[in-house]
Amino acid sequence: MKQGIHPEYRTVVFRDASADFTFLTRSTVQTDRTIEWEDGNTYPLVELDVSSASHPFFTGKQRIVDTGGRVQRFENRRARRQR
Repeated sequence: MKQGIHPEYRTVVFRDASADFTFLTRSTVQTDRTIEWEDGNTYPLVELDVSSASHPFFTGKQRIVDTGGRVQRFENRRARRQR
C-alpha cells in the first residue's frame, strides 16, 4: 500500500438531529466539528439529514423534508390546475 495517498480512517460520530439519534463508527469523512461522546473522548461530528432512525423505509412513517419551499410551490401549482 502506498504511503500518504489514503485518507485517515478514524472513529467518527454521526448525528441525525431530526430523530435525535447518534452513532459512533469509523469513517474517512472530513469535518471540522467535534463532539464529546459518552465515553468522555472527543470525536469528529457529522450532521445527517436522514438516517435509519428517520428514513421512511426503516420507520414505516412518511415524512416530508421541505428544502427551499418546494412542497409549498408544488401544492400551489396543483391547486391552480384543479380550478
